[in-house]
Amino acid sequence: MKPDSTVIRKRYDRIAPFFDLLEAPMEGLFFRQWRERLWAKAVGYHILELGVGTGKNFDYYPKDARITAIDFSPKMLQQATQAKSRKNIQVELALMDVQSLSYADNSFDTVIGSFVFCSVPLPIKGLKELHRVCKPGGQVLLLEHVISSNPILSRLMKLLNPVVVQLFGANINRDTTKNVKACGFSSVRIDERSSDILKLIEATK
Repeated sequence: MKPDSTVIRKRYDRIAPFFDLLEAPMEGLFFRQWRERLWAKAVGYHILELGVGTGKNFDYYPKDARITAIDFSPKMLQQATQAKSRKNIQVELALMDVQSLSYADNSFDTVIGSFVFCSVPLPIKGLKELHRVCKPGGQVLLLEHVISSNPILSRLMKLLNPVVVQLFGANINRDTTKNVKACGFSSVRIDERSSDILKLIEATK
């Protein structure tokens, strides 16, 4: 049985106070530079950030944009609220599940998220919500870790996935690129600097 949003939410609530510490090595070595690349592609005035977490992307927000940021974990959102105050960031924070967004159709110029869809119980449902709230001609930008195309590594990731989900609520065996392509976008491309298991996905509505 796949974990539902409540189960995953509780896991993120549990690790929220220690989340930045847990991810610090990977953040310093890899993720920070990829976050910068991701946010450099954001365009338009109204931007929606998915899975704001502890606010790790605050440093990369474009100036003069109206940014709304959501998370489904109250404890993670609490961390983001503290970071918002500490860094004096202009952002509207909201408690919300990406699988059921409360925004109107065609609301945002850019919808953007980093390492979100590894934790969404029903990824196709969530991605269709992104398509719905994105404006025609707008873009969805996702930085995601995905299952390897290497058969041996792929098999290992599938074997380890239940343990990782149990501990952290994140799946390491998702094919998010394939899922995005199944959700009605007019075009989907992968940034050429992406690696085998780390993809920067650019989708246009």
